[in-house]
Amino acid sequence: MAFVQDVVWAIDLGTNSLKALHLAIVGDVVQVIGFDNIQHGKILSGSGVKEAERDELIALSLRQFVQRNDIGDEAIIISVPSQNSFARFVSLPPVEQKRIPEIVRFEAAQQIPFDMDDVQWDWQLMTEADSPEKKVGIFAIKNDVVNSSLEQFSREDMQVSYVQMVPMALYNYLMYDRPDLISSDERATIILDIGAENTDLVVCTKSAVWQRCILMGGNSFTRAIADTFKLNFIKAEKLKRTAPVSKYARQIFQAMKPVFTDLASEVQRSLGFYSSANPNKKFSRIIAMGGGTKLRGLLKYLQQTLQIPVERPDTFKRLAIGSGVSAAKFHGNVSDFGIVYGLALQGLGLARIESNLLPRAIQRSMAWTSKAKYFIAAACILLVVSLVCLARTGLDKISYAKNSQIRQRVGGIIRSADEANNKLNTEKQKASSYEATIKKQFKLFKYREAIPLLHEMILSALPNAKSNPEQRELYEAFARGDVETLMQTPRKQRKQLFVTNMSIFYSDDLENAQFGSTAMMRKRGMGAEGADLDEYELELMMREQQIYGVGASRYGLMSTTAGQEEEKDAGFVVTLAGYSPYPYKDVGELLDPIGVEGQPDRWGFITRLMHLDDIADGNSPFELYKKADADHFKLEKGPVAWDADMPAGTGVPDVIPDERTGALGGGGSSVSGGTQILIDPMTSEIISTVPVLDEYGEPKLDRKNTQIQQVNDSWFILNLKFVWKNAPGQTEQGQAESGSVGRSSGGSTSTGKSMGEVEW
Repeated sequence: MAFVQDVVWAIDLGTNSLKALHLAIVGDVVQVIGFDNIQHGKILSGSGVKEAERDELIALSLRQFVQRNDIGDEAIIISVPSQNSFARFVSLPPVEQKRIPEIVRFEAAQQIPFDMDDVQWDWQLMTEADSPEKKVGIFAIKNDVVNSSLEQFSREDMQVSYVQMVPMALYNYLMYDRPDLISSDERATIILDIGAENTDLVVCTKSAVWQRCILMGGNSFTRAIADTFKLNFIKAEKLKRTAPVSKYARQIFQAMKPVFTDLASEVQRSLGFYSSANPNKKFSRIIAMGGGTKLRGLLKYLQQTLQIPVERPDTFKRLAIGSGVSAAKFHGNVSDFGIVYGLALQGLGLARIESNLLPRAIQRSMAWTSKAKYFIAAACILLVVSLVCLARTGLDKISYAKNSQIRQRVGGIIRSADEANNKLNTEKQKASSYEATIKKQFKLFKYREAIPLLHEMILSALPNAKSNPEQRELYEAFARGDVETLMQTPRKQRKQLFVTNMSIFYSDDLENAQFGSTAMMRKRGMGAEGADLDEYELELMMREQQIYGVGASRYGLMSTTAGQEEEKDAGFVVTLAGYSPYPYKDVGELLDPIGVEGQPDRWGFITRLMHLDDIADGNSPFELYKKADADHFKLEKGPVAWDADMPAGTGVPDVIPDERTGALGGGGSSVSGGTQILIDPMTSEIISTVPVLDEYGEPKLDRKNTQIQQVNDSWFILNLKFVWKNAPGQTEQGQAESGSVGRSSGGSTSTGKSMGEVEW
C-alpha cells in the first residue's frame, strides 16, 4: 500500500550518524527543502557500547532531530540494513495477469528462508505489464527487525509511513538520478556504500538488483589502527580522521593497508560470483557512497585493484536546492545522502522499486486514519443539512400562513399564463407554413460549404508531415516559427510549397470554361487579357455571371452555350500561385514527379490532387478534370528574380549594399546604395536569383563574359479544374448559380463565400 506525498522526510539511522533529507515536488522539479546529519554521541558499533546505551544514543539523536526540524504531519520513510533483509528476483511462468499475485505468493513461500508468519514481505513486477517475460522482485525482513526500528521512532511520536531496504533505496537513487548508467540489462553499474560497520555492494541493471553485505567498513580501519598502536577505539577513530595531516600519516596508512587489501578482495570475490551466475553482464563503473569513501586513497586503491572506474559523486544530477538550504553544506554531505535520496524518491512516487515493508496492520491503520477526517466531515455536513432542513420546514409553515393573498395573486397570474399558452398553441399550428417558407429561403445556402471544402482538399495535398514524414521536424518548426530548427535543413532540400494566391470560380460547364488572366495577379500587374478590369469590375462580372448566367464569356473566364442538351460536368476553375525553396529545374519533382503512380510516398502536389479520393479516405466530392489536356490543365514555372513576371506576394523586398554585391547585374534592380532582392519573410534567406561572387566580391563571368547566376527559389502558377461530384442537378441549377456557389480568391488561407454573402 503506497501513500504518495508531495513532501516527505527520509531518515537513515546509520552506525555513525543520523542522515535525513527533506524533499518536495515543486512544479516538475524535485527540490531539497531541508536536510540534517547528526553524529551519534558514540559510534554505535564501537567497543564497549552495550545494547541499552546504543538505544539511548539513537533516542538522543532522534530527539535532537525532532527539536531541530519541524516534521508536522509529513510522511516519513526509513531504511533497514541489508544484513537484516532478503531480496530475490525470479522469473514467473507465462500466466494471466490476474494470476500473478497468486504465483508470487507461492514463489515467496519457496524463496524466503523464514516462516512466512515471521516476516514482512512485499513484491513488485520489474518488467512491463505486456512483456512476455514476467520478472518480479520479492523483498522480506523479519518482524522483530522492523518492530525494533519502528519502536525507536514511535518513542519520539514519529509516525513512519514506509520501510525500505538500503540496497533498494540505493537502486532507486541510481535509477532516477543517473538513468544513463543503467539503460540496459547487459551493462551493470555497481554501487559501493561503505558505512561504518558494513559495506553494501549493489549491482544494478535495468530490471534487476543483486546485493551483498560485506562485513567490513570504516570501523575495520579504526580497529586496525587501534591494534597497531595499542589505542582504544575512540582515540584510534580520531587518529584515522586526522591521518592525512598527521606527521605519522605513513605509519597510519601502513597499519590500514591490510584492511584495504581485504576490502578489495571481498569486493572482487563478490563481483566474481555475480559474473559466474551472469556471464553476459559487463561492469561499466562503480559509484562509491557512504562515509567510508572519505578515507584518503581508498577509492584509488579499489580502482587500481578492480580495474573498474570508480566515481564518488559530489552532486546529485536531478535534485534542485531550495532557497532556504545551504548548497555548500549539502554538497559536503552528498556521499552520505545516497540512501535517503532513494528513500525520499519512493515517498514522492518517483522510485523504480516501491515495495513497502511496513507491517500490514500499521498500513491499514494509517489508511483508515487518513480517511477518518473525511468521515467526520461527512457526518458534520449531514448534521448541518438536517438542522437546516428542520429550520426551513418551520419557516415555510409560517410563511405559508402569512402569504394567502400572494397565493391568490399567483392564481390569477397562472390563469393568465394558461390563456397565453392557448394562444401560443394556436400559433404553433401555423408553424408548418412558416417552416416551408424558411426551408425555401435556406436552399440558397445549401452548397455554400463547397468552396471551403475544396480549399481544405487542395491545401491538404501540399507537402506536409503526413505526406513527407522524413521532414516532419521541418514542418513543425515552420508552424511554430522556430527559425533556428528550420534552417538546419538546407533550403534547397526543404520540400515546401508556399501558396501566395488562390482563385476559385464555379462553372456548370467545365469543358467550355476557360482560364482567365484575371484569375491571378502578377507581380508587375494583370495580364493583357484582363488589364482593363479592376478588382471591382471582376467582382461585378462574377456577380453578373453567377446570378444571371450571362456576361462572363466576354471576359474570357468561362463560356456556356445556352440550350445545350448534352450532359455537362459542373465544377470549379482553380488557379494557384506561389513559390518553393526547390530550384527551378527541380521543382517539378515536388509538384508532379514522373513514374510514381504506384508509390504514394513519392507523390508530388499535383499527383496527390489526382488522388483526392485516397487523401479523403475514398470520399472526396471533387476530382481533377482532364489533367492530360492542355486546355484544362496548365503549369507555369520559373526562377524567382526581382524583375521576373511572377506571382505577387513572392518573398519580401530587401536591398543588399553595394559593398556586399559588387557591381550586380541581372540579379536585381539597382537602387541608391545597393541592389534590390527578394528574401524569405521568415528566415530572411535570399530567394531571388543573384550573381555568384568571387573572392574579391565581384561577379563571376563564364567563357562568354556573362555573369554566372545563382538560382534560388522557383515560382509556379497552376491552372486546373475540378469536377464537383455533388453539384446541384439541372432542376436546382438556377438556385445553385444564383445563391449557393460563389468564388474565392486571394492568399493561401482564403475561404469561399456564397454570392449571397458577398458585400457589394
